[in-house]
Amino acid sequence: MVYNKQEKTLTEEEKQKIIETLLHKEGCWVDWGKACQQLQENGMTEEEIFEKTGFQSSYQNLVMVASKVYDSLVRAEAEEVLLEYYRGPRSDILYELRILNQQERLAAARFIYEKKLDVDAAKEVAKAIKEFSRLSQPPAGFSFHPGDAVAYQYWKMARQKKEVGEKARLIAEGLKFAHTETARQKIETLLTELNVATPKTPSPPLLPVYRLESDEELPCILPVVGRFPLKADALNNIPHLKPKGPFGVVLVENNTAVVTIPSWQAILKAEKPVVIFCQGKDLPGGVKNETEELLVVVDLAITQWDINRYFLVEGEEEKLQLKWLSSPTQKIYGQVVVIVKPRKILDEDNLIQPWQMDD
Repeated sequence: MVYNKQEKTLTEEEKQKIIETLLHKEGCWVDWGKACQQLQENGMTEEEIFEKTGFQSSYQNLVMVASKVYDSLVRAEAEEVLLEYYRGPRSDILYELRILNQQERLAAARFIYEKKLDVDAAKEVAKAIKEFSRLSQPPAGFSFHPGDAVAYQYWKMARQKKEVGEKARLIAEGLKFAHTETARQKIETLLTELNVATPKTPSPPLLPVYRLESDEELPCILPVVGRFPLKADALNNIPHLKPKGPFGVVLVENNTAVVTIPSWQAILKAEKPVVIFCQGKDLPGGVKNETEELLVVVDLAITQWDINRYFLVEGEEEKLQLKWLSSPTQKIYGQVVVIVKPRKILDEDNLIQPWQMDD
């Protein structure tokens, strides 16, 4: 039985049915992860799910994340034999691939399947591929294949070791993972160093050069007006922060509070964007989490009413508020551009803490 994300809220009867499937462990771990996700999205806490099903919070988190990785393999058209292998169950291995994109996950999953690697080795493969993905081209002798990515890490570590026993161990590990013949030859050249008494002149390492590929990788620096409740005079004397040069250098005056967010297109199009901090309860209509800290970007240059937009207006007691106007009945100070929730604090090495991941 496979559970898909529902747009509607589950009834108590539907929740109970899902709880019973988890209690009796119907289906496989992929189904369990989707079921836990569905229950959490419909208001159940990890503790409540544990009490009713016996699924520990850490295991809920693991199967939820791993099931999303599994779904990405399905979308990448992975072979059925590969999917069956990971349903085996090997949720802990797929959990380690969460840091990779869809195509990288598929390549890593195939390699791990071929080598029959355990979860520790899978974690090593994932980290090696992630580091490799930041390079514009593979180092000489190595390819972008997952095996070569891991072999390269061992090659780098072996070069830095002086103790013969440890150096030999790292070389052996590198040869075990190397996929291409050129990678094997590159690692085998280190074997000659084991028999040389005097150290060779070290060669310089690769420069850590990276290129920014998109505008969103450059942060947008915006001035902070303050935090609700605010009065209109808080909008006076706001500094104009203009980025300069290819890296967007911004000159900030003393005592000016600023915040950085991604350079989304909507932000770049704003003429006079500023930031106001608020809580969920300050939004029109409210949100599920009324105490959650939110960041609101307002364009003070847009004061013309539009029925399809939200605005910063002056409300009761001359205090500013965010509001949708069915008609231009209040003074408009700016138009809401975007509302940003804080990112989740993640600890990749600790399953005890919840780990959230977007599809």
